Amino acid sequence: MKSIYIWTLLLMAASVWAQQDLTVSVLDASTNKPVANFSLTLENKDRNFQSVQFSNDQGKVIFRNLEALDGYQVRSEATLEFEAESSAFISVRSNQNGTVTLLLRSRGEQQLQEVQVSFRSTSKINQRDAEVSSELKAAEIQEIPVEGRDITRVLYRLPNVSQATGFYPEAPNVSINGANGLFTSYLIDGMDNNERFLGGQKFAIPSGFVKDITVLTSNFSAEYGLTGSGIVDITPKSGSNILTGEAFFITRPGPSIDGTSSFAQRDLSGNQVKDGFARYHAGGGIGGAFVKDKTFYYINLEHTTDVKDNLLNVPALGVNETVRGTNTFNYFSTKVDQIWTKNFRSSLRANVGMVEIEKQGGGLDGGSAFPSSASTQQRNSILVALKNSYSFGKLSGETNIQYSRFNWDYANPLNANDPQVTVLGTNDETLAILGHPGFYFNTIENTVQLQQKFKYYLDNHTFKFGLNYIRGEHELFGGGNPNGNYTVKLSQPQIDAINASGIGSNLSINDIPSEVSVVNYNVELRPASFGTHQDIYSAYVEDLWSITDKLNITLGLRYDYDNLSKGGATEGDYNNLAPRFNFNYKLTNNSSLRGGYGIAYDKINYSVYSDALQQNTTSADYKTQLQAFIDLGILPADTNLDAVTFNGNISANLASVTYLEGPTSDQLQGQREGAFSNERRILNPNGYDNPYSHQFSMGYQLQVDENKLFYADVVHNRGENLFRLRNLNAAAEYTVDPNNVVVRTQEEADATRPVPIVNGTATIDGQTITGVARNVIMSETEGKSRYYALSLNYQKSRGTDVYSYRLNYTLSSLENDTEDINFRAMDGNNYGNEWGPSLNDRTHNINGIYSYYPFEGTTLTLAGLLQSGQPINRIPIGFGTTDLNGDGSGFSDAYQGNSDRFPGESRNSDRLPWSTTFDVGLQHQFEISENTKIEFRADVFNVFNAENLSGYSNNATQSNQIQGGSAASGLFTQRNASPPRQFQFGVRYLF
Repeated sequence: MKSIYIWTLLLMAASVWAQQDLTVSVLDASTNKPVANFSLTLENKDRNFQSVQFSNDQGKVIFRNLEALDGYQVRSEATLEFEAESSAFISVRSNQNGTVTLLLRSRGEQQLQEVQVSFRSTSKINQRDAEVSSELKAAEIQEIPVEGRDITRVLYRLPNVSQATGFYPEAPNVSINGANGLFTSYLIDGMDNNERFLGGQKFAIPSGFVKDITVLTSNFSAEYGLTGSGIVDITPKSGSNILTGEAFFITRPGPSIDGTSSFAQRDLSGNQVKDGFARYHAGGGIGGAFVKDKTFYYINLEHTTDVKDNLLNVPALGVNETVRGTNTFNYFSTKVDQIWTKNFRSSLRANVGMVEIEKQGGGLDGGSAFPSSASTQQRNSILVALKNSYSFGKLSGETNIQYSRFNWDYANPLNANDPQVTVLGTNDETLAILGHPGFYFNTIENTVQLQQKFKYYLDNHTFKFGLNYIRGEHELFGGGNPNGNYTVKLSQPQIDAINASGIGSNLSINDIPSEVSVVNYNVELRPASFGTHQDIYSAYVEDLWSITDKLNITLGLRYDYDNLSKGGATEGDYNNLAPRFNFNYKLTNNSSLRGGYGIAYDKINYSVYSDALQQNTTSADYKTQLQAFIDLGILPADTNLDAVTFNGNISANLASVTYLEGPTSDQLQGQREGAFSNERRILNPNGYDNPYSHQFSMGYQLQVDENKLFYADVVHNRGENLFRLRNLNAAAEYTVDPNNVVVRTQEEADATRPVPIVNGTATIDGQTITGVARNVIMSETEGKSRYYALSLNYQKSRGTDVYSYRLNYTLSSLENDTEDINFRAMDGNNYGNEWGPSLNDRTHNINGIYSYYPFEGTTLTLAGLLQSGQPINRIPIGFGTTDLNGDGSGFSDAYQGNSDRFPGESRNSDRLPWSTTFDVGLQHQFEISENTKIEFRADVFNVFNAENLSGYSNNATQSNQIQGGSAASGLFTQRNASPPRQFQFGVRYLF
């Protein structure tokens, strides 16, 4: 708490100012030389804003204290020497340091052909630094066919961004530079929007509250950190003196008119849906001024309801019914800007998200989960941010504070006080699942962010330095069911009696006969929540040095410390110094060369720490096993067993109890000490080094004319200290001869472990104990990755033409030896054999967006995405098991490296075919009055109804990226496909 008080005092005492700058270079068009001491005016008529500055010796003017708004324009008055000039309209985004070139024409002189002033006096390329980034503005987002106004569906239209394969349904669906989507940093107006248990957005901001989206993919300022991947920064909408807004309704009718597919699709949350799916989406936004020129506001509210059907099909119980469920998504956002004086202003932003994803029972193609077992996944978020800004002389700054809360309840039960009951038939087939979901996973995160930034301006230097502090209080209620989980077996007369009762889909746990045979009873022994706090301290300093009117050099240094890096050690990772260097050299008024190098450190996902707590135990037997690892040199000699262990979740199993009368967790606490586990975890006694990446880039930019922009970038990222799992009690490595496959049994593998396992026991120092684990797992930070990419981009804005387009092509390669925080080696801890293409690796990625404006108010947009196939992991088939080495990790539905691979195949050695998808959007706006319009829109996704086997967002365990047999076998099992042709219709009222 003491540190919070100190930070609060510092923030209250600090001078503050917004970090958006605009640098204008003033050049004489006839000589291309800078014009010094020349007056320029920057104005924004929507806010009645105006600022006058004079150029310095390099002909540069820096307009400071700018709000992130559209509609800025630079102009100059006519003088005795030069004509009056004005720029095109300029959009300023969050945390942007933009650049503009203004060419001054001499009065009375005819323009010479060789002078390049064929377009308006504005250059749109970045002539300030080497940041590799891409943007999409609100107008562009509104033209692109987007499912459900979900901004993540447009991000992969940008260079170095692709659709991601995740490891659970709700995983983030975009990957930057091929990296795991969990490590992308999401910001709103430069402030944190990351849920820190796993990763991804806390608040899934809808497009109605977005002014523009910026994706930073490499060589970004030292101001940005906590990711070795990339950054998505959303600039929210603001109000103006003009009242504007929208109201809309969108529907996706679903399978009734969509193309047909035998495969399940995914809703906006990433969960699978199939029959009966339909979407209804409505909302609106309004912005204006409470007080003209002083107090501005923007409010946005959006609601979505998804309707979906499952099939409950249990012939033995006479049940064959459709079970309807719904998903609801509610997002509220508002921003209020207050201008107190010319040099002092404040803004208050609030975002509230409430999401409920119903698991209503049944299954996509038939299932035995009855409605009494229904649950709802809830993802609720709140963000409240206050920003105050003012300036004083050459010193400026920005002070921000944000409170956020994220509550992720993965399975909120319909019947919270019930046990789970799995009902088996006479042949041990599952007839029904009733009652509780059988587990708990409810994580709560309360976070405070304090952010202080400063800038100091000299003639040729802009110094930037700042501090950032994030404190997250984490709490997890997880583990098994404290009400107990029963597995029961019905006799044929009991089945007949249930059939005769006619209860059908209303079957509940109380309708099962009390004398039913109980096969197994399982109950959680520690039904309690636990957690800790995560403190992240960051500081940076940076100098943008304008050496000449053509050359800028940026030198920066950043430092980050994450207290979770301590793990089970005595201290954390304190040496996270990250230098940044880049340059930008202006070749001509319309072209520049940029490049640089920097180190960027990642945060530590709280789940790394939480998993080591939850899957841990403090039992004496377990500590005896850990001491054996110390004695064997597997763990450091100075390992503190109390620091690496924790009283986590564990369940007890009984084979003989009376139905619904099983003993409670309190009555079974005695079993905790001697319970054998297949797998347990510990905190790493060496702590965790923060993952980081070396980022290299070199690029060229060319402003072809006022409406055309070309740029090319070469990027190389070298990831270090990436997370993966190490098994302290791994079975000895076992080489499988492809020409003579011999399967090792689990008993044989167990005998080779450092602490051998025999029939659920271990003998240590002559004492046989049961409270041990077959696998003892800890997270380590030893993984590596290598990313190479060439990105070519050509953009044309509409201008006076009837069309616009943007094209980008990315040629890339990503290889690594770990994919995820839970990645483990296939054989022992041999990560040398894991090096290979990443599951999100793309060789070719081609994006094109073309918009045609045939009539006033009409827009036809074609968006195409072509990408080479995703990697395939080849697993064993035909050997009677997928676990060839007998270590117990040969799961055929996993993709995290713990599956055995087909003998002779390397990881991700094969590829799925190319994916080609084209989407079309058609909209027309009818003018009702001078300031009001009504818009009708139709979108068709995958217009050619291509059945793509890769290149779409999916869950790895359900994708086509897992295939049995060797690549040479030609065997292929189709588990999934991208969505077939789909339709979406909307109407929008604009004022």
